[in-house]
Amino acid sequence: MASPESLQHTSVLLHEAIDALVTSPDGIYLDGTYGRGGHSRLLLTRLSAKGRLVAIDRDVQAVQAATTGEARLSDPRFSIHHTSFAHMAATLAALGIGRIDGLLLDLGVSSPQIDDPERGFSFRFDGPLDMRMDTSCGESAADFLARADVRQLTEVIRDYGEERFALQVAKALVARRESGSPVRTTGELSDLVAGAVKTREAGQNPATRTFQALRIFVNAELAELEQGLSAALDLLAPGGRLVVISFHSLEDRIVKTFIARESKSAFDRRAPFAAPKPNRMTALGRIKPGETEVRANPRARSAVMRVAERTDVGIDDMARAARAGAAA
Repeated sequence: MASPESLQHTSVLLHEAIDALVTSPDGIYLDGTYGRGGHSRLLLTRLSAKGRLVAIDRDVQAVQAATTGEARLSDPRFSIHHTSFAHMAATLAALGIGRIDGLLLDLGVSSPQIDDPERGFSFRFDGPLDMRMDTSCGESAADFLARADVRQLTEVIRDYGEERFALQVAKALVARRESGSPVRTTGELSDLVAGAVKTREAGQNPATRTFQALRIFVNAELAELEQGLSAALDLLAPGGRLVVISFHSLEDRIVKTFIARESKSAFDRRAPFAAPKPNRMTALGRIKPGETEVRANPRARSAVMRVAERTDVGIDDMARAARAGAAA
């Protein structure tokens, strides 16, 4: 396995993300997907001596890279912790932090994960079919393929990969397993999918959608995202910023829907004369990488960044409503 510091990563929308995130140099910020620290390093340059940055990552290698070797990040205002951003509230609570002024989530798989054959994320290299972002726990992609039936495989590949030939791929996987030679490597999976997918999109490897589907499933990425967004509502202080960078439509759809829902005032149809529940967030914008960034870093081409702000009035109104209810 490659050493953590030997694998490089170019942060997408680096300056745009930090410009949108930081509203107070004295604030407390959370980088929920540290990776190799590109966003965190720039964020620290925007903070005063009073500011604080907490980083988390579910990838053990990412945490090792931040704490050891030449790439370590040494700053008294910074700390990093091995966990998922779905559980960030517990990490912050253990640090005595109740509210934060900004949360950054840079979703998906990072370049160091893709470029390390031992991680099993890419069909460009032959290696163990692992795909776990946290290699210290959970079931690998190969283990899932070794037990799942045709129905389960079809649902995963169709729903998470949006693959039209999901059923054909699923049947081929099960047939190979039943022949006594289950798929265990990225090369074997890529070859099998190439034989099952009859129509190929121009410029795209036929295995792309199947690899994406298995990675999302193995790491429960969409469920983690929903949990993290929900936690953000309670963690962000009034005026605090939420910045999320996503790389495919399934992620972006969840983020877009969440921000849209929380940016609206809601009426309770059962109590037509009651005041509407105030919106809890305000959408601030959607940003995509420019042509210059995409030329320099082709992996940025599918990125979408959405920014929202925790609504000050909404929090105050809810607090007043809670006090009024208690008094009654």
